Amino acid sequence: MIQVFGTNKSFDCKAAQRFFKERRIQFQFIDLKEKEMSAGEFDSVVSLLAKKEGSRLDAIDLMLDKNSKNYSEIAYLDDSEKEEKLFENQTNLLKLPVCRNGKVDATVGMAQKIWETWV
Repeated sequence: MIQVFGTNKSFDCKAAQRFFKERRIQFQFIDLKEKEMSAGEFDSVVSLLAKKEGSRLDAIDLMLDKNSKNYSEIAYLDDSEKEEKLFENQTNLLKLPVCRNGKVDATVGMAQKIWETWV
């Protein structure tokens, strides 16, 4: 089952939902304003991204919304503290949408080319 983590106000999250709906691909939308990712879900996404990016630190860097007004809260932290800070502030610091295809793959932001391979 594909999960889409995001917010209802995000245009990219709406576009991701539209992408899956138009292709009749079942997905579950989780509004981060109502329910943030659990520690297990967050770890799963980081681990899946780390496989592609090379390291957990690279995955965390990819997941950060550098355009967020709250980015300064995390930008100058020691690398060892960034993952915990991102987990604690998902709604303010995550690049959206975060999409997870079970335990197989995960993406951050608009990644239609990758989503097409999930069909």
